[in-house]
Order: sequence, then C-alpha cells, then structure tokens
Amino acid sequence: MTKAYKDPDFMMGLEARPLRILAEYLEPRQRLGEHQVRRSIIFFGSARIRPKAPDAVDASVDYYNEARALAARLARWTTDSHEQADRYFICTGGGPGIMEAANRGAADENRSLSMGYNISLPHEQGSNDYISEALNFEFHYFFMRKFWFMYNSHGLVIFPGGFGTMDELFEVLTLIQTGKQAPIPVVLFGGHFWRRLIDFDLFVEMGLISPEDVRLFRIVDTVDEAFEYLKTSLESEHFDHSQTEFPKA
Repeated sequence: MTKAYKDPDFMMGLEARPLRILAEYLEPRQRLGEHQVRRSIIFFGSARIRPKAPDAVDASVDYYNEARALAARLARWTTDSHEQADRYFICTGGGPGIMEAANRGAADENRSLSMGYNISLPHEQGSNDYISEALNFEFHYFFMRKFWFMYNSHGLVIFPGGFGTMDELFEVLTLIQTGKQAPIPVVLFGGHFWRRLIDFDLFVEMGLISPEDVRLFRIVDTVDEAFEYLKTSLESEHFDHSQTEFPKA
C-alpha cells in the first residue's frame, strides 16, 4: 500500500492538480515570509535581449546593461536607505535577457536582494546565475507565478519584450485600473520602442480608456530618469505601502 501523497502517478495526475496549484501558493508564501520579503520591484522584459551587439533587438540602445545599471542602483539605494525588513527586492522572471540583466545588477550590489520567479518552459533554460539561492523559485503554472509577482510588488519596470512582456504589462495595468492592485509606479523603459509599438492616445481618443489611465505609467529613456521616478514615487504618500504586513490577505 502507498499513501496517496507519496504516489507520484497520482500526484502528477489530473485529479491532484488542485494540490499542485496549492503547493505553488503555500511554499512561496512560507519562504518569502522566512526571508522577510515584503517589498519588491519587478523587472519585465524580453528573454532574447543580450548586451549590445550588431544583432541586438535595438542596436541603438544597450537595454541589457541599462537594466543591469538600474537594478544595481535600486539595490544600492534600498541597501543604504532601509532596514532589512523594509528593503525592496529586485524580482524578475528568473530567465535570461532582461531578467538576467536585472538580477545581475542587483547581485552586483547585494545578492540577497536578487529574486527570481522562473517558470518551466520547453524551449528556455532554467534560472540565470545571479539570483539568490534562497529566493530562486520555479513555477509550473503561469497564473500562480503572476500572483506572486504582484503579491508584494511596489514598483514595476518594463523593458522591450514580446508576447509575454505585453501580457504582463496589460495585466498589471488592468489590475491597477480596476482597483484590484494598489497604485504602484510603472515605468516603461525605452520611449522609442513603446511609442512606436503602442498608441496609448488612440485608446483615449476612441473612448476605450479614461484620460487619467495614461497616467498609470511613465515612459522613460534613461537610468537616471527611471531611478528618480521610482525613488520619488516609493517615498511619496501616494504610493505609501509602509503599513503593508506580510502576508497580505
């Protein structure tokens, strides 16, 4: 006789799917609590972006090293300015490209603040090498991964990316717009890319969003601009989450 929870065929079968989903809620919740992760700044962006090269996504901008520099600056700021329990962790999807760049920048300053929510995919490698071992997560379900991205997110930086990045961007904007997520500063890095890709004003012109909805995010072109906007926003009363305790309901 084998106990049900020790039976791999059952645990990986259809009927046990709710248990696997629950595990991807409970284990991160426990680990984040143990390591006092109450605040994070999320970096989204393409896994395909590498350091500036002739075949780069945009050869005119070194998005990889811009992401690395911004993450390093944020990690240095929070290390110098906040007690351990109030620090902002740099969180990514854990993979290559922009995710690697942000984790690398955080690790340049304080590796313990470098966090990754990786997901198992058939055509991508595992976690990058710059994530704190204690905060290196692996998910199977996209929706549970998205839940944890937003659970203690206090800021968001989105670099150029593909379908996955667009999915993450518009889900976050929808959550903030509908009040399901508390307001947080959202930075779209790379004005040339974002203004060419999405005509946000057209949404307003056609009455599909409200004029104030275009103020849910800020388009920036430099590390200095992104850092100052995030720092000022996180220190302001409008974005004050200082009373937030882990875990939230």
